[in-house]
Amino acid sequence: MSVRNGVGLFIALSTLALLVGCGGSGSPKPVPPPSGAFSNSDLNGTYVFSSTGVDANGDFLAMTGTVAANGSGSISGGTVDIIGEEIDLLSPVAQPITSGSYNITADGRGQISFNTTTGNSSGSPTRVTFTLDLVLTTSSHGLVTEYDSNGTGSGTIDLQTPVSQTQIAGPYTFGLTGAGTTGSPLAMVGSMTLGATGSVTTGLQDINNDGAYTGVAGLSTSSFVNLTSTPGTAVIESNSGTFGFDVYPIDSTHLKFIESDGAFLLSGDAYTQATSIPSGQLVYTMAGEDVSGGPIDVGGWLTNMSGTITAGLEDFNDALTVNQATISGGSFSALSGGRSTLNLTGFVNGAASDLAGNYTFAAYPFTYSGGTGIQLLEIDDLGITSGAAYPQSSVTLASPPQGYGFNLSGVNPNGEEDDIAEFTTTSSGFSGIADLNDDTTLSTGKALSATYVAPDGNGRGSATTNYWEFNFYVVNPTTYILLETDTSQVGQGTFEQQSNSSGGTVQSLASILRPAVRQHSALKRRKN
Repeated sequence: MSVRNGVGLFIALSTLALLVGCGGSGSPKPVPPPSGAFSNSDLNGTYVFSSTGVDANGDFLAMTGTVAANGSGSISGGTVDIIGEEIDLLSPVAQPITSGSYNITADGRGQISFNTTTGNSSGSPTRVTFTLDLVLTTSSHGLVTEYDSNGTGSGTIDLQTPVSQTQIAGPYTFGLTGAGTTGSPLAMVGSMTLGATGSVTTGLQDINNDGAYTGVAGLSTSSFVNLTSTPGTAVIESNSGTFGFDVYPIDSTHLKFIESDGAFLLSGDAYTQATSIPSGQLVYTMAGEDVSGGPIDVGGWLTNMSGTITAGLEDFNDALTVNQATISGGSFSALSGGRSTLNLTGFVNGAASDLAGNYTFAAYPFTYSGGTGIQLLEIDDLGITSGAAYPQSSVTLASPPQGYGFNLSGVNPNGEEDDIAEFTTTSSGFSGIADLNDDTTLSTGKALSATYVAPDGNGRGSATTNYWEFNFYVVNPTTYILLETDTSQVGQGTFEQQSNSSGGTVQSLASILRPAVRQHSALKRRKN
């Protein structure tokens, strides 16, 4: 069965064929963000990249790997894993990147093209070129869109710090999404504690396979993460099954996983485990399928007072039906083994007629470059959604002018679209340049303009652009998650403040967690 990616997380984490005709035109000149100008020298070193989406036929496609950039426009090497349903695009695991090039413009936008070898229907290898469209927020982090005729997808790119085996000893939280054996959506979250040799000493795992949940499982002690090779390898084993992965470490706190055993099609992230569920106001986005098999994306805020949800708001886009719900209550259970459960009352999550109800999610806290997050996965046998929540440390946009990198991933009746943009804010709007991959139809250097409504007291704002409408939720002064709210596409994404210094103030979010979504007949019915 054909699979469609819905991205984060993530998740991810982050299509406008019906809107592109009325969008911007011309080829505007890249303008440096107020915090400084970018150039080819800002991409220098070995970077870990990822992208999750679909190929040109609409079948699931994901890639994770490394590229070595020399600071002056050349890619000298790297490695890539490519997984999916289409054999013509699949590579043997850890396939070398033989050559490539890149270019970074003053606004932080750019492209990386690299060459590798993939299989084809006759089984013989063929040389293929992939292009990653990107926007840098710092010289060590950026947002990514696959940007070629092979497919479309969204992900991240991060400067790699060498990691030794002993440096990853300790507890981790992981989140993985993709497709199962029949092309159905599949997602997994869990925790594991690693010994100095990479063996898993203890761990838990939750799996949602096409809406079916079989209960929390303990990880086998035969599970491991081994970083003595390049890339590393991992096995996650429980009574739910055995999963094999290639592992690309960004640093000792953040590892990228991509399935390498051919059994399923999963990719995602492992982060250092947090020791508590954060209290106070949380903002979140999640994505998955509704009861009709159509895509649903949700976003909003929750107030967590020592484990009790005292207030909350949810925006949702369910197969092009956009609306809002008031969360009337809920709770986090006590944390045990790195795992909690989140129960929400008055939540809309894809039931018939978008009726609000009670839903339950596995919740695993983790740390990332910006602070603490919570990986979330639905476990109530009522559907499949996954994503992440973050404690909110600000409710306002940074004072303009500020430059931002932007990524949006979504689906509409025609397929999937993944977009990269850079924009600079004013007191009431923003303008910049966007690159769109609309189901492998590429639109480069499109003028982007928008007005926005400043965030309210809960950090929830909205924007109307010449391409998209979306609500956004402030995580901290430099990072924002978003939910698309126009009725032509279901999508979510992120935007992050730019600084071209190596450290900068940007606090990048966890990847969007989004299970694969099948052919969107439900979307077509809704739209027609």
